[in-house]
Amino acid sequence: MAEKKKILIRIGSLRHGGAEKVLVTFLKNLPEEQYEIDLLLNLYSGKYLPEVPKWINILYLHKGEMITTNRPHEIPKKAARVLYQGMLKKFPNILYKGKLKNKKYDLEFAAIHGMRDEILGSPLKNSKKIVWIHNDLSQVKGYTEQEIRKFFGFDKIMVISEKIEQLFHSLARNEKEKQKIVKIYNPLDTGEFISKADQPVLNYTFETSVPTFISVGTVFPQKGFDRLLKVHKRLLDEGFQHKVLIIGDGYDFENIKKLKSELGVDETAVMLGFTDNPYPYFKNADFYILSSRYEGFPTVLFEALTLKKRIISTEVSGAAEMLNNGELGLLVDNSEDGIYQGMKEALSHPESFEKYISKLKNYEMPFKLENSVRKIASILDNL
Repeated sequence: MAEKKKILIRIGSLRHGGAEKVLVTFLKNLPEEQYEIDLLLNLYSGKYLPEVPKWINILYLHKGEMITTNRPHEIPKKAARVLYQGMLKKFPNILYKGKLKNKKYDLEFAAIHGMRDEILGSPLKNSKKIVWIHNDLSQVKGYTEQEIRKFFGFDKIMVISEKIEQLFHSLARNEKEKQKIVKIYNPLDTGEFISKADQPVLNYTFETSVPTFISVGTVFPQKGFDRLLKVHKRLLDEGFQHKVLIIGDGYDFENIKKLKSELGVDETAVMLGFTDNPYPYFKNADFYILSSRYEGFPTVLFEALTLKKRIISTEVSGAAEMLNNGELGLLVDNSEDGIYQGMKEALSHPESFEKYISKLKNYEMPFKLENSVRKIASILDNL
């Protein structure tokens, strides 16, 4: 029996985000007999914790919930966490000798771009280092070309969409750097969406007479829910009866809720907060709308495609790729006006979406779980 590869994986927490879900889906599909994995979290929290396979060893720097507010009694705890993480980043030996018990890893894996310096700063000089990039970094604040270039310190750079792949190719200085970049679609479990979609809808009633637009995502400015609500108001004022349903939670939740009241659309726009199972809502809504300002690869579109929804999406990274350049859904300009045009089209000519639905009937998705897991595993095995 060949010796198991020893792997250290680092991520902030396992909260409800795309990168976190994808990591856990990947781990659930890995063969236990080939790997010995330590998963190091900055914060032991998040809804995906219970889903991590038992054979994976979970370590953490802090326990408890994420502190997103600045309430006076939480500040010392928040500061202590920041200081501790900063110290470990500066003196990684403390972490590797202490918590990681001097273990010699074959591979060290940054599961999100934010873990770059932690993994590249590892005192283990002989380990191979991998990073998994889920966001279009050219759109992320603070990532200058110089900053993005630092990722070439890794042995492999896994990217999840063509747009991100192009970004790294454009910054590569030679063939050796180009060979580090590998595009892998996110491992997503289609069976899970389909079975969960049949469960009953809780705390919401869909009206068959009024078209409903659903949008699912973490409530951050990136997701453009403010634009969605403004367009919703504009269309109502023009006499188009419809409803908007937003599912998700995030630090911008209260701001968006306030905007909803300011626009006077509390009767027609509903924010349901976070739910473990958004799929029955997907299934019952008439249209799926993605109003994002930027994305890495919008996993949620894959879920909407799997459930064969009528889709409207802004032209963000990954959207054209997922919608097969507009064959499977309507791509609109990445602006408030683009969203307006798309929703107006849906309300005034719903029949124009039938062409997408008929295309979807026999469409074979390239984003197959097995393909992605196999590809990532082969990278781990061959480094």
